[in-house]
Amino acid sequence: MVVILLLAALAVLAGVYLVALARAARARGQLRPNLESIGLGAVTNFFDTLGIGSFAPTTAWLKLRAMVPDDFIPATLNAGHALPTVAEALIFINLVKVDPRLLGACIAAAVAGALVGAPIAVRLPVRMVQGVVGVALVIAAALYALKNLGLMPAGGTALVLPMGFFALAVAAHFVMGALMTLGIGLYAPSLILLSLMGLNPTAAFPIMMGACAFLMPVSGVRFVAAPRIDLRVVIGLAIGGIPAVLLAALVVKSLPLTALRWGVVVVVLYAAVILLRAAARPGASTMSQP
Repeated sequence: MVVILLLAALAVLAGVYLVALARAARARGQLRPNLESIGLGAVTNFFDTLGIGSFAPTTAWLKLRAMVPDDFIPATLNAGHALPTVAEALIFINLVKVDPRLLGACIAAAVAGALVGAPIAVRLPVRMVQGVVGVALVIAAALYALKNLGLMPAGGTALVLPMGFFALAVAAHFVMGALMTLGIGLYAPSLILLSLMGLNPTAAFPIMMGACAFLMPVSGVRFVAAPRIDLRVVIGLAIGGIPAVLLAALVVKSLPLTALRWGVVVVVLYAAVILLRAAARPGASTMSQP
């Protein structure tokens, strides 16, 4: 019953977000999607569904191609990947079994964190955004490398956590929800934390995807109304991302990804260096419109 209610609520939330996005884009004259972002959304969400993650590769491409100003990046990530992530969650929450109480509590905590983080993210100074996103990319590159080297926690077999770990997991997802609005992806930290607690890694997928799928439309409603966002890119990411998620989840299902992760590590680290250098340069910012 809890899972059915979550899926129904997620569908309604996605509809509300879609209406907010369409209204904001029409009001700004930005209904026509950016063509490059359609391709970007397709590629990043295809591999996100297979386990690569979408935030770090998208951030790197946005930065290296100068598609949006640096301070637009957190809003673009959360608003642009919201609907593809909803599609992922609708698939994985329905397919993978996990304690529904843990699932619901972690989702609620992540959404609450996003409600706290989104107003902060839209007001952060440019250099702070550059620094936060740069650090996030370094962390993402390290996690990709650890995954390839087989150093990520293996996890256990549990589908239910004891009360102490349950409370810690919920508190951690509140923090991760807030950080996600700043451009720091939730998938890898959530998977690592839950695996260290002994949860079956497969069971962690609906938790991390469900948390993102709920918090991204919630924060996205705030982001699409903010001045620091290009809705042409956001719409392009969504248009490219949704069919790519369906293709990856329902048709392809798995691919050998080790070589691709190493390539992502190189690109992400390069983009991180550029962002961190910009953040460290006094008086420098990237505020001009693309």
